[in-house]
Amino acid sequence: MTLLEPVDPANALFDAVHLLVVPLDDIFWSFPLDDMVPPPPPFHGSRPSTRSRRLGAVARIVAVANQKGGVAKTTTVHSLGFALAELGRRVLLVDLDPQACLTFSLGLDPDGLDRSIHDVFVRKTKAADVRRPVPGVEGLAVLPATIDLAGSEVHLLTRTGREHVLARALAPLGEDHDVVLIDCPPSLGVLTINGLTAAGEVLVPLQCEALSYRGVGQLLETIDDVRAFANPDLQVLGVIATMYDERTRHGRAVLHDVHERYGLPVLQPPVRKSVRFAEAPSRGRCILQHAPRSPGAEAYRAIAAQLTGAPRPSA
Repeated sequence: MTLLEPVDPANALFDAVHLLVVPLDDIFWSFPLDDMVPPPPPFHGSRPSTRSRRLGAVARIVAVANQKGGVAKTTTVHSLGFALAELGRRVLLVDLDPQACLTFSLGLDPDGLDRSIHDVFVRKTKAADVRRPVPGVEGLAVLPATIDLAGSEVHLLTRTGREHVLARALAPLGEDHDVVLIDCPPSLGVLTINGLTAAGEVLVPLQCEALSYRGVGQLLETIDDVRAFANPDLQVLGVIATMYDERTRHGRAVLHDVHERYGLPVLQPPVRKSVRFAEAPSRGRCILQHAPRSPGAEAYRAIAAQLTGAPRPSA
């Protein structure tokens, strides 16, 4: 149908409804191709998302994502959140994983919470009413998760604009926080899509093993889809090497291959493997609280300082 042809009102209404409700790959809406914004060129700086500024959101929203489990996403979010709070930033952590490991690591009992981010997704309450301060850490707060979050995915799939729900929920909190760190679940489902759509930037924790980095290409494809259909401002900050053993040739080779194959910068220094990381969550603490002078704690402080451009605090 061209603009010069007579318009049948019934057909026009069908075309409009079709564009709004037909899902693409069960995640994104279908839009006219001429209206799609092309993905931006690669950018590895630290500018805030222009989309976030229009929504009145915080200056920086960073999603920590990798569909591979066990690569220290939760440890990275917790540790960077604490390190940024040390630097004087007001930080909000968002637990998007139904396993609620971040919530537990912060000293909260997921089974004892009466409200969680699940209630925000199903429209029972606002994010501000779910937000909780992290005990003993000034400037650090969390939107906690519970196992109920597993049911949110089914609910979101029935909602119009499902990939934007988290972004809209976070927008009213913009004046309260300087940085939001989103702990995405180990999948590429609708919860992770919400995290990527809400974020301006992405960090990819990567265990330095061959099986861990095989999925990086899939994650980057998903990021390209999010750019094309929902969030054209999304940028990849780089890779954080976790559980790194500098004594092994294999670990060094994996990091080199990730940079060469995908063109992703590797943030320095790598986070070395340590039993201290396993000990900290049971105490409701992160590595910077549990072993503040350990190499792992120093690595996360250094990375946080790089992200903010601030000088590193003394341990």
